[in-house]
Amino acid sequence: MKTILVVGASQGIGLELCRQFSSRGDRVIATCRRRTPALDALALEVIDGVEVADDAGIAALVSALGARPLDVLVHVAGILTREGLDTLDVDRIRAQFEVNALAPLRVVQALLPCLRAGSKVAILTSRMGSIADNGSGGYYGYRMSKAAVNAAGVSLARDLQPRGIAVFLLHPGMVATGMTGGRGIPVEEAAANLLARIDNQDIGQTGTFHHANGEVLPW
Repeated sequence: MKTILVVGASQGIGLELCRQFSSRGDRVIATCRRRTPALDALALEVIDGVEVADDAGIAALVSALGARPLDVLVHVAGILTREGLDTLDVDRIRAQFEVNALAPLRVVQALLPCLRAGSKVAILTSRMGSIADNGSGGYYGYRMSKAAVNAAGVSLARDLQPRGIAVFLLHPGMVATGMTGGRGIPVEEAAANLLARIDNQDIGQTGTFHHANGEVLPW
């Protein structure tokens, strides 16, 4: 039985990952800002009040976990707003950097006492953070923040590799959640693909950027 921490588990991909990890017998710890009936229905350990973009939220997570060892840390929490060149909103862009780029780095750094040789860190990112793959422009805050978390993830991979801790950047695909207006592949399919990637990748693939379907993505 593995111990899995899912950060950002109240809905969408995070919730479904909790369901699928739990259904196969893993011990799942779920974090959220606010509990939801759907999350409570899974009968998991839930750490609520975790706002990953502020010091108090990170401290609450550290306090609740202590130094319990984690086999897998999956960072799902993220936000998306739609800024075009004519609709730039610097505050919204800044908020996306806080949640999408800085929060995963802060969470991993804060939970280093829980990680050990053989542990895996999976950071959900997006191919919209790929500079080489940007053929349509726009989405300034989301694209920039996801490019930033990709850079952070590679640095984490390099820094943690000597400790035997692997770090992966994973794009789930366009998934039918509230973030996408319900457009995309079913969340169950996306979560199953992500779970397979997490299971099948090891320290030999640390610092890589993959689509959940296995495709290697360009930076």
